[in-house]
Amino acid sequence: MLRITQNRKQKKVRTDLEVKKENWNQRAKNYQHFRKSIDAKKKNDELKNIIRKYEATLGELKEEGNAASSKIIEEATRGEISPSFMKYAKDRTKELLDTGSIRNYKRYNGLYNKLADFLKKHKKGDMTFKELTPSLLADFDTYLHRLKNERSKKDENKKLSPNTIAKQFDILRTLVNRAIELGLMKYEDNPFHRFKYQPEKTTIKEKLDVSEIEAIKNLKLEKGSMMWHCRNYFLFSFYCAGIRAGDLIQLRWLNITKESRLNYQMDKNGKERDLELVPQARQILHYYYKPDVKPTDYIFPLLDSNAVWAKAITLEDKERMETTLKEKLLNQISSKNVLINRGLGLIAKNAGITKKVSLHIARHSFAKIAKDKGIDNLSVKSLLAHSSLSVTERYMGSFDTVKNDKALESVFEHEPATEESIENNLLKTLQGMDPEVRKKVLKKLSK
Repeated sequence: MLRITQNRKQKKVRTDLEVKKENWNQRAKNYQHFRKSIDAKKKNDELKNIIRKYEATLGELKEEGNAASSKIIEEATRGEISPSFMKYAKDRTKELLDTGSIRNYKRYNGLYNKLADFLKKHKKGDMTFKELTPSLLADFDTYLHRLKNERSKKDENKKLSPNTIAKQFDILRTLVNRAIELGLMKYEDNPFHRFKYQPEKTTIKEKLDVSEIEAIKNLKLEKGSMMWHCRNYFLFSFYCAGIRAGDLIQLRWLNITKESRLNYQMDKNGKERDLELVPQARQILHYYYKPDVKPTDYIFPLLDSNAVWAKAITLEDKERMETTLKEKLLNQISSKNVLINRGLGLIAKNAGITKKVSLHIARHSFAKIAKDKGIDNLSVKSLLAHSSLSVTERYMGSFDTVKNDKALESVFEHEPATEESIENNLLKTLQGMDPEVRKKVLKKLSK
């Protein structure tokens, strides 16, 4: 660091030079501070040039009568590349926090902390833009592959997943691209031109079929119990075309219209959703409705309607909230989502479902069952409120098999039906029915 003192106040400027303590002589004269290293002469020459540049800038500004330390730094560094990448990354992270983008702030802060720990392991407190090389990224990649997955409670030796590591490099790449746009880094110095990493893989989306949804519905649970509530949340999401966890947790009675429709703004993208409430969804709402309920009260007993952040009703209100309140609200939503998913895990176990069931799986399951019933992709896109058809197609992934199934069935359609096939088809039809309708059908058959 180069220190500039004026009126007993100090300002420091970082240089690109680094040295181990044992190779540095603070009291040396004639710019011979570097010692005992192979490139000591080169570094001493560089240091001499840096100091002379600042001294020359000081002389020029003295003549102009404006030799403030901040002005010296500004003039001496004019046109230079900003040296500290870590300072830039920290400033960008703080910028996200200040603007209330809490989710992105947490992602960027996670990367910053991992980078800082990586540098600490290499006995470095900072990193310049020049040091952000393909070689350094390769070392960082190795470091990430050795990191433990802190979220894994069951397996203490579990490492970060390839997708998690890919997400870290996605954020880092975004930071580099933005630095280039801001003129902090030259395009040709972008380390990602040569360093390649494995992009995030599309994971297979877990989803339930009709029989598994029925198994959850038919499970005997004590009314008012935690598992009973969790089942209601899951089924309500399913009946409302896969409403996301964050949106479901924040639903208020004012989101239910007089025409028995669900109308709300999605937290993720601000889009408005307007859905008909099917009878099954209305039945679940009936469990939670009270005569003295206020329109601004939350529907489900998950968030406190009297909390400070509960006063922010619209998406615009929430965007204007103080950053600390936004963070508190997001933490509350996250903790409730974890609680719900824990309950759904127990429900799946009791229902004999081996798949990992979470609130978000209700969204995948709705999409799957919609496709199984022949609903076209455009309609599913609209119901899921995706931004484009390609998002829906990626989202649905491996279970968009309706066309293949129909083609296969057509090959054997001339085959006579067997007693077993008729029985299986009837069983599938009965399983897919509403329980009340199925009771009526079976009653008529028994007569």
